[in-house]
Amino acid sequence: MKSFFKQYIPYYKDYIRKFIYAIIGMILVAAGTAGTAYVIKPVLDEIFINKDIQMLKILPLAVVALYFAKGVGQYIQSYYIAYIGQDIIRRIRDKLLSHILGLELTFFQEKHGGELISRITNDINRIQSAVSTQIAALIMESLTIIALVCVVIYQNPTLAFYGLIIMPLAIYPLSILAKKMKRLSHESQEKISDITSHLGEIFNNIEIIMAHSTQKYELERFKSHNQKFFNINIKAVKANELTSPIMQILGSIAASIVIAVGGMEVINGNMSVGAFFSFMTALFMIFTPLKKLSKIYNSLQDALAANERINSLMNTKTKIISGNNLLTEDIKTISFKNVTLKYDGAIALDQINLNAKKGERIALVGESGGGKSSLVNLILRFFDPNDGEIKFNDTNINSYQLNSLRDAISIVTQRVYIFNNTILANIAYGKEINRENVIDALKKAHAWDFVQNLENGIDTVLDEFGSNLSGGQKQRIAIARALYKNPQILIFDEATSALDNESEAEISKVLEEISRDKITFIIAHRLSTVKNADKIVVFKEGKIVCQDSDEILLKECQEYQKLHTIIRGNNV
Repeated sequence: MKSFFKQYIPYYKDYIRKFIYAIIGMILVAAGTAGTAYVIKPVLDEIFINKDIQMLKILPLAVVALYFAKGVGQYIQSYYIAYIGQDIIRRIRDKLLSHILGLELTFFQEKHGGELISRITNDINRIQSAVSTQIAALIMESLTIIALVCVVIYQNPTLAFYGLIIMPLAIYPLSILAKKMKRLSHESQEKISDITSHLGEIFNNIEIIMAHSTQKYELERFKSHNQKFFNINIKAVKANELTSPIMQILGSIAASIVIAVGGMEVINGNMSVGAFFSFMTALFMIFTPLKKLSKIYNSLQDALAANERINSLMNTKTKIISGNNLLTEDIKTISFKNVTLKYDGAIALDQINLNAKKGERIALVGESGGGKSSLVNLILRFFDPNDGEIKFNDTNINSYQLNSLRDAISIVTQRVYIFNNTILANIAYGKEINRENVIDALKKAHAWDFVQNLENGIDTVLDEFGSNLSGGQKQRIAIARALYKNPQILIFDEATSALDNESEAEISKVLEEISRDKITFIIAHRLSTVKNADKIVVFKEGKIVCQDSDEILLKECQEYQKLHTIIRGNNV
């Protein structure tokens, strides 16, 4: 609990004026509550017993003033605390996503997307009430208790001892409940993460689910997750709701003692009826904020559990460290020198040596898992090699700022990424939008013919995953996006796999034209694409077994001869 407040209290320094207003509101609420308890004494003693006409005129106005102050104070503190809490949560959510987006690709491969969404949405939402309404309630209820305790002690210190003994007695059972609440909160948050992850799988794979008629199977899996989530939440409700009866039982014991002792005080003339009822009113009113405090404490356990999950993400450090230099120079050569890459101890690339020059098209071929995609991932610094180095000209790429490095590279993969936005925005993704340049990129990608025939042309909004386009159309959009960026390095990872032979031939011509002033890497299995490359690099089990032109490799490289037969078959 202490570490939680230590982490979030510093945020409040940016809202000092608003927090002062909130505190003023809390003080008005506490004073109004205590005042309504205290006013019982003069109402009974001066009006009903002493028949004081002057007090009859004053006290009703005093009651109105007290409740007015309480109402205004409640509004002021609720508004400003809500504002502070909402804004803190906005900043935390931004900070968390910013941190996550700065992590390396391996992190996203190991973490389920649904889990990350749950952390950013559900877990942070659980913190929101803690840093806003619960902190406010904690302060306000504490002030109210202090004010009412002052009234109780002022009326009769002896009776106050019997009435307030409940407070230390309640600490032990409430602390046990709080520990149980924290454990259940952890379990609840883990289970809602499972639910979110499963829903993500369902909606992302709905086509295969429908094709295999596994809707019932997926529903049963979801029901299982949902039932476990329900069971955990019910246990949490049982633990949380025990607070009220515990406080009521202890409160009733304290109240009965006070009635017995206080009754004798009134009978013996040591205490007025008004003072006794004022004391009892204040005492009973104390139990309400006490119960609220205990429930707040239990609720805070939920926030603590969520905060631990969030901090586990925030404490995750990226292994890909950005350099300090901007990549402003013209990239004339890329060189791999004795590069080795391992995934979980398994070798993906083994002692790779490769050189590429500006204007060259380098085709990477080989069996699946041979290391082709791993090599291009190293250029983008999705991973860093375990040994060896990669240089642009004579500079190690690790010295460049990541954004600067990646701005010089465009990649088109077999999996096409389409955003729920216009074609215009999809092509110019992340860059300043220039309609003429977008159209030019579409023409180069041979996508302009079908785009201009759409109802809204380049302003057509694409569905999520581009479901209102064919596979080939989506791939051309992706190629146009890569060309719009006008990079120095182009990477095509099976980028023409969804195109028909005619379109693929057209794209190959485009590649030939645009690669004259770029370094282009092509991972492909089609004969035409491979054959026209300036250099073909053959991979097997993470190693380069040979590299040269198509003509020479056909004569001298046995592995390429095997692949050539397969490629020819795929091309038929």
